[in-house]
Amino acid sequence: WSVPGAAAVVALLLVAACADRAPTDPGTEDASAAPALAASSGRRATADEVRRLAVEHGIGPMPRAPRVRGSLSRLGRLLAFDKELSGNRDISCMTCHLPALATGDGRSLAIGQGATGAGADRVHPQGRFIPRNAPPLFNLHLVDHLFWDGRVFVDAAGDLRTPAGAAVTPGMKAVMTYGAVSAVGLFPVLSRAEMRGETGENELADIGDEEPATVWAGVMSRLGAIPAYRRMFEAAYPGTTFDEMNFAHASNAIGAFLLDAFVFDNSPWDRFLEGSDAALTDEQLQGALAFMNAPCASCHDGPGFSDDAFHNVALAQFGPGEGDGPSGRDDFGRERVTGDPADRYRFRTTMLRNVELTGPYGHAGQFAELDRFIDHYSENADKLRAYGADDIPEPLLRGTLLTDNVDAILDARDPLILPAVFDERTVRLLTAYMSALTDERARSLERLVPRSVPSGLPVDR
Repeated sequence: WSVPGAAAVVALLLVAACADRAPTDPGTEDASAAPALAASSGRRATADEVRRLAVEHGIGPMPRAPRVRGSLSRLGRLLAFDKELSGNRDISCMTCHLPALATGDGRSLAIGQGATGAGADRVHPQGRFIPRNAPPLFNLHLVDHLFWDGRVFVDAAGDLRTPAGAAVTPGMKAVMTYGAVSAVGLFPVLSRAEMRGETGENELADIGDEEPATVWAGVMSRLGAIPAYRRMFEAAYPGTTFDEMNFAHASNAIGAFLLDAFVFDNSPWDRFLEGSDAALTDEQLQGALAFMNAPCASCHDGPGFSDDAFHNVALAQFGPGEGDGPSGRDDFGRERVTGDPADRYRFRTTMLRNVELTGPYGHAGQFAELDRFIDHYSENADKLRAYGADDIPEPLLRGTLLTDNVDAILDARDPLILPAVFDERTVRLLTAYMSALTDERARSLERLVPRSVPSGLPVDR
């Protein structure tokens, strides 16, 4: 899979052909121009082959996101940054999705309620972590499944499906107009570890886990006690009074803000697709060719570079886990949603746009550097067996590495990745290509952080 492919052969033939036609007199202008002409022709042939393969994999221009009315986005922005939505008023949705850290938190595993600080400075007094990495929030209109295990999704019939079942009523679904992303706010507020807190700590935490609708109503009661929010909700949903609304209106607004603020479609790759060969460097172009010819493009396809499906790519497990396996510290991934053992250790294919900005990588943040994550796919059985505690980016988690599940993970690996063998040069080229998927506007997002929120609580930056 490290062989550059047919386009490189075409390029070499073009170079040879141009060399054969070049004048023999080294002093002529044509002779000095021949190497440049050959190189230009070879590059053009490679670019054409990359575009052909991109079409084959459906990796075309990114569709536009749905239009979002300003009043709805403004409401969603403040809700997303307001700690009023958490049980102990100590964490917001965006605490784990900081714009300054490319909508992540820079940690292998997120640190939820009960902690202080943000990003690298966030500390929990009991050293607690959330079981999974905080995924990036870019271009969410391109996927139908949310979260690492896809537990919130839009099914083939267009119906929104969630773990809350009938608690998400038809009336709530009617409010959530942006598909799965409209439900993005419903579940962090229910999670005790993420936002709600433990029994006895606050009125939301005292509600039973089997009563999601009561928790959502409690959050809306808090927001309704703040006059500025009542005005903003009614402006965002004209013709509906705040007292007629439910938490679906809040979640939908948060989803609208994410679509309004975090959709980016002007990377060098986008300009290359529009016809500009010069948009990619030589390394990025060769990396694109390697990507299209490798197993990478089998799963990372489509305009967002994700098949929106679930795969086991032989990643180590550490951290508190999801309660699975003999130790209770394993994470069975998609199986937790479907109940099908065939889905064990499968996680959603992440999108690759802006990927160079969004480490650590993997469902538990197993790799801090992108090139190391790419290298992991090559001869991954050996890489998983060699993965040790010192490889975990987060020092506080190095004592939690599971080793008794390695054989089970390898036995269930996705066959798509089995043939992958990358040499150092191919890893370098693939990493270079990934940098061509970055929209420069995504590098600096601090402008999206509000100076204050209606609750008056501090805003994490």
